Amino acid sequence: MPPAQLQQLLQRAIAHHRAGRLNEAAIAYAQALRAAPRNFDACHLSGLVALQQGRNPEARDLLAKARQLDPRSPACAMRLGLALMATGQSAQAGPHFLAAVQLNPEFVEGWDNLAYCHKAADRLPDAIVCHERAVALNPKGAASWYNFGLTLSLAGRISDALACHDRALTADSAYAKAHFGRAQALQQSHRLTEAIAAYDVFLRHSPNHHEAQSYRLFALNYLDGISAGELFREHVAYGHRLAGPVAPAPVRDPDPARRLRVAVLSPDLRAHSCAYFLEPLLRHLDPARFELYLYHDHFREDAVSRRLRPLAAVWRNFVGQPTPALEAAIRADAPDILVDLAGHTGLTNRLPLFARQPAPVQVSYLGYPNTTGVPAIGWRFTDAIADPPGEADTLATEQLVRFAPTAWCYAPPDKTPEVAPLPAASGRGITFGCFNNLAKISATTLELWAGVLRAVPHSRLLLKGRGLSDALVRDRYLARFTAAGIAPDRLELAERTARTEDHLALYGQVDIALDTFPYHGTTTTCEALWMGVPVVTLLGDRHAARVSASLLTAAGHPEWIANDAAGYAAIAVNLASDPVRLAAIRAALRAELQASSLLDHTGQAERFGRALRECWAVACGKSELAMA
Repeated sequence: MPPAQLQQLLQRAIAHHRAGRLNEAAIAYAQALRAAPRNFDACHLSGLVALQQGRNPEARDLLAKARQLDPRSPACAMRLGLALMATGQSAQAGPHFLAAVQLNPEFVEGWDNLAYCHKAADRLPDAIVCHERAVALNPKGAASWYNFGLTLSLAGRISDALACHDRALTADSAYAKAHFGRAQALQQSHRLTEAIAAYDVFLRHSPNHHEAQSYRLFALNYLDGISAGELFREHVAYGHRLAGPVAPAPVRDPDPARRLRVAVLSPDLRAHSCAYFLEPLLRHLDPARFELYLYHDHFREDAVSRRLRPLAAVWRNFVGQPTPALEAAIRADAPDILVDLAGHTGLTNRLPLFARQPAPVQVSYLGYPNTTGVPAIGWRFTDAIADPPGEADTLATEQLVRFAPTAWCYAPPDKTPEVAPLPAASGRGITFGCFNNLAKISATTLELWAGVLRAVPHSRLLLKGRGLSDALVRDRYLARFTAAGIAPDRLELAERTARTEDHLALYGQVDIALDTFPYHGTTTTCEALWMGVPVVTLLGDRHAARVSASLLTAAGHPEWIANDAAGYAAIAVNLASDPVRLAAIRAALRAELQASSLLDHTGQAERFGRALRECWAVACGKSELAMA
């Protein structure tokens, strides 16, 4: 093709590209590339449009070829990095992002993408340095401020993250993503009403943003004053928005007795509270009856990940992968059962994937304290205390499978300190404590705690949680407690500890744990019991407000479950009134827990496996589920 004709073809392709007509652009670029296979522009721009259309392997190959043709192009280097990230080759992407900013140190987009690459590799300080460079180069760049805020949130610098999102809106008031970032930062700083309002602002701009819808639903679980029915309707509306034409994965070889391929998808196959409950089940699941596929969905892999990997026939990390890529990979693996452990939590929401039904049997379990609202998820595993038969069944889009006396199976961390002596034995008075997520400290919770502290003279309350080292966060909580009648001198606020053993050791300063309401603790309830500390809880009308009741019943102490605020205070006062009996409880609790169904790992794995097989038998048309 003559050079002039080639240039005309490229110009026509670029015009299509700039107008958003990607299919037409791709056809014209491909024509140019066939005519001139070593033309950099044809190769580079063909790769770019392939990347934009999600043809990631093709984009990677084209951009790699273009980079060879012109290694001095910073844009090509950056786009090759993006293509490598999109094909799951994050480690190979870094050098290309770095080359882009070395070739052009003022390449803002290059710095932003290098930051993302560092973040994906769990190098947050390096990512923050790159973000700082990007916003310094372009202080009016709303996208750079937004991306900086997301990384700071991940690093736990929530106040700084919120300031970045505010800077993004100052730079461009129409930059809707900044409202999403603000909402996430507000949620992380436990300002839930403000967070929900910010989500609502963002969703008015982007009504189909499923991730924002999920974060908002998760936040609603923490609120006082929202009924279980209203929460259910919100989840159902989410599921309806996801509805669309799907091709459900077929039942492969409908034999109820054969070995089943079970896949678990979670962002928490790592050092995370979810793993405390998951690992014992997977470790004791019968490999003769189940072939395990583990799908991790987080950039961080650690010692827990390394323990879990050998349990699986296949381990995949899907972090950063778009839904179509996940769907294709999972359909190719052809699991019989796909288990979701995240629900409306997690860094990236995967419920749109489950709505596509890439497995014939889909189960929600463990990670989310409510229905998902997604019709394609057929079952949710629970128990009869957390979800009593009757009304709970009407508040779930899934069929509830009450598969065990308690839905949880706790595995204490390997490194746990011995149970410490009763702090009150030193004569300093009773210390109540709560190490739950600070977002769970609702107005109702404050009223409950204020009643307890009024009823137990000279008692104190020790709180521990992420963000309490931030002066603004501390001041906000001190003001809330003061307004509830709890004087600051009766409070001790402790920041989250880096090591689990230090976290558990802090229970050595707590005589009695006070649970939150309407969102109970789960891991923290188990940890308190393991460290010899009784837990007082209030029974509510939904799963999130009944979890500790299930755990305490399994541990053999239903007497610590209150039915109303007066009962909550009475249980706490009764425990506090007899330090000798409290010391005896403390000394016996760990052994009681070890002997309970809560630590019956083998038995719970068998019950879990039986429930999976029951669901499979229903899918094969061979059974009606008997565990509902």
